[in-house]
Amino acid sequence: MRQLRIAALLIASLAATQAQAGMFDDEEARRQIADLRIKNEAQFDQQARAQLELQALIQRQVDEIARLRGQVETLSYELETAKKRQQDFYLDLDSRLRKFETPVAAGDSAVPTAAPTTALTAATDPAAESRDYEAALGHFKAARYKEAATAFAAFVQKYPAGTLAPNAQYWLGNAWYAQRNCSKAIEAQTVVTTKYADSPKAADAWLAIATCQKELGNQKGAKRSLETVITAFPGTPAADTAKQRLK
Repeated sequence: MRQLRIAALLIASLAATQAQAGMFDDEEARRQIADLRIKNEAQFDQQARAQLELQALIQRQVDEIARLRGQVETLSYELETAKKRQQDFYLDLDSRLRKFETPVAAGDSAVPTAAPTTALTAATDPAAESRDYEAALGHFKAARYKEAATAFAAFVQKYPAGTLAPNAQYWLGNAWYAQRNCSKAIEAQTVVTTKYADSPKAADAWLAIATCQKELGNQKGAKRSLETVITAFPGTPAADTAKQRLK
């Protein structure tokens, strides 16, 4: 009986020890789970803050891009407006200068109505020359640059020695430039600077050549063209423009 009691006490003691150990294991597990939850929540908070900061940074960049795009659009509009004003100015100036350069056609009624229309008679008829020039210039004013280039090219072939030939050749170059064809524009303006070197359009043609050379990336060529304007046409508005561009 005593041995049985001892055995029972040992079993009860062992069971109590195991129960206490189990209770400690549960508490440790709960503590570890709580610590893990805290760590996970801290990591989540950190990630959330980083994501919010990234979103704010992206939004600021989007806003900055929108602002810059607006500035680019504004500057593009202002540039196009300035080009249009400059074009209108040159067209008006060209019209004013022609009043002094073109001789007045006198006695149109004296021309025989039965005379054949040939290149020679057209070339010696200031009225016909002026009408053809105005027709070509009308295409340019209406921004029909392809038609203007065709008309001015036909004009200089029809009136190579006409009083308006230098002007027509100059506007031929401008018509090509308006079509973003700088190679053709330089080719046309070079004719002005060589064949019509003594005309009032020669200086402007050199400026147009310099503009195209710059757009084509030929900085040295553009610099030489501007220097030519200053040397060959001192004291003119074109020379002043060339000096400003060189600066």
